Amino acid sequence: QVQLQESGPGLVKPSQTLSLTCTVSGGSITTKDYYWTWIRQPPGKGLEWMGAIANDGSTYYNPSLKSHTSISRDTSKNQFSLQLSSVTPEDTAVYYCARGRRLSEPYEYDYWGQGTQVTVSS
Repeated sequence: QVQLQESGPGLVKPSQTLSLTCTVSGGSITTKDYYWTWIRQPPGKGLEWMGAIANDGSTYYNPSLKSHTSISRDTSKNQFSLQLSSVTPEDTAVYYCARGRRLSEPYEYDYWGQGTQVTVSS
């Protein structure tokens, strides 16, 4: 059973960088055929695919977020991370990490973290 757990600050000030980490257990982030993904859901809106990192470390980003998004990994800790720079209140959302099989819809997620609320406010 694969488990994912997001961690990071719940409150970030505008213009700062949001940093979240997803710790994976029960499976390796270097396993082929999976994309380790960050997704968010702003209040009252749908899910937004932000980006993913593949088993070989290749990264893929939502074009609308690419300029201020970075995804990295630490294979020794079986973790992958999200950094979102220059945040604004519009980046307030519940952030999820998930394992998926595709980079476009349908993403075929099979495991999700529980999600973590991040609020951008001064």
